[in-house]
Amino acid sequence: MAKKKGARIHIRLKSTESGHFYLTEKNRKNDPSRIELRRYDPFLRKHVAYKEEK
Repeated sequence: MAKKKGARIHIRLKSTESGHFYLTEKNRKNDPSRIELRRYDPFLRKHVAYKEEK
């Protein structure tokens, strides 16, 4: 039998101002759309918006 897909998936959050990215997980049932967070960018040394990419 095939295994069911879990609710948690791995995503990549990419900076909108540089090439830096974070790897994290999200619950696809709670957040079905793409997420956007403000995180610290070590290249720019400030907080910027990070968007989920596929």
